[in-house]
Amino acid sequence: MKKALFSLICLIAVTAFGQKNFKIVYGPYLQMVGENEATILWVTSAKALSWVEVAPDDGNHFYAESRPKYFQTLFGKRTLGRLHTVRITGLAPGTTYRYRVCSKEVLDEQPYSIQYGKVAATDVYGRQPLKFTTLDGNKKSVRFSVVNDIHGDNALLKALTGDLRDRKADFIIFNGDMVSHMDSEQQIFEGFLNTGIELYASEIPFYYSRGNHETRGIFSSAFIQYFPTPTGLPYYAFKQGPVFFLVLDGGEDKPDDSFEYSETADFDRYRENQAQWVKQVVASDAFKQSPFKIAVIHIPPVKSSWHGPLHTKKTLVPLLNEAGIDLMLCAHLHQHFYLEKGEDGCNFPILINANTHVTHIDASEREMNVEVKDQQGTVVKRAVFQVK
Repeated sequence: MKKALFSLICLIAVTAFGQKNFKIVYGPYLQMVGENEATILWVTSAKALSWVEVAPDDGNHFYAESRPKYFQTLFGKRTLGRLHTVRITGLAPGTTYRYRVCSKEVLDEQPYSIQYGKVAATDVYGRQPLKFTTLDGNKKSVRFSVVNDIHGDNALLKALTGDLRDRKADFIIFNGDMVSHMDSEQQIFEGFLNTGIELYASEIPFYYSRGNHETRGIFSSAFIQYFPTPTGLPYYAFKQGPVFFLVLDGGEDKPDDSFEYSETADFDRYRENQAQWVKQVVASDAFKQSPFKIAVIHIPPVKSSWHGPLHTKKTLVPLLNEAGIDLMLCAHLHQHFYLEKGEDGCNFPILINANTHVTHIDASEREMNVEVKDQQGTVVKRAVFQVK
């Protein structure tokens, strides 16, 4: 009897503790925003059942009526966990939506019953609900920014991207090496993602091009869980307005058998498989009919005698040369370089962005303007591209 009573007291204590401390610890942030869908991610302090409520941006209060709920599901079941990845579908292109994320703590889970506790949610009463806008491939213009090689320097990220909302950017591209290695969930968020969320990432999406440093660390295999893509791979494509984006992944910079990789690297095969995917994408009507075409890759296939970029030059550059790429955006070197079309075997210009610079790009159906600035706002480079 005493043992049973003690167990009951412990259960009540644990339940009370869980209810009191349960909260959203990271996020929410946007991923995979497309013309007809968006994915929202966040992390809770304990296991939970989670959902997203979505409302049109029509001026009515969020509480004016019941809002449709979207859950993360797997094989017909709503999933329970700490990392919540909810895909919202059936949306209209170029349309703004309001949303709220909600999580209900799981206190006890049995085969035929689940005991729930406290609900944690983003605020739609004391402040305006969070919003996002879907992409629109028919939009007449696009505005975006690019940063890279932040390596966990939150002050640098804030200095470079703090005005993203004021610029009314459609999105931002993180072109790799946002951290120096991936060791844990906490390190990813504290290394750069919390700053991005605080500034814009709950309402303005970022598109991530994996760098070689994101392939390192005991948590590196979780990359795609926190940064999902339409392909389920770190390379993918999307279109906004007049620009088609090929987000590529150059993998590591050294040969696969280098001792630094502890016999775990297989990037040559990875790049070769990626090349087959690129062939399919550049043959699509969506790619061919876009006024401008931009390739994004962390490690530039130029200015290096190392194996990784040389293999990228062998496998991917010939395809991009034939495809008529207008601009390649690169990173990795921590210095600013601009290579004109035709240099080093590339039939397209290459902008290598320094880690202390931010690149702003505005494109219409006829012209694309590129501006590179340093932390002080001084213009480092300007370039203008006319539609071919």
